[in-house]
Amino acid sequence: MRALLWVIGVIAAILILLGLFLEAVRWLIIIGVIAVIVVIILAFVRGRRTVQRSRR
Repeated sequence: MRALLWVIGVIAAILILLGLFLEAVRWLIIIGVIAVIVVIILAFVRGRRTVQRSRR
């Protein structure tokens, strides 16, 4: 009986940690996508500035 409780406790802990890990991964993916979008926008803006400066 005690061993069964240990097994259930370990499985529950693993599931909780897995859930937290997956939630963290989801947030990291969201932050990464936002960072990529910001980099693309900054590159576009700086590219336009360079083109406008070269025309002058």
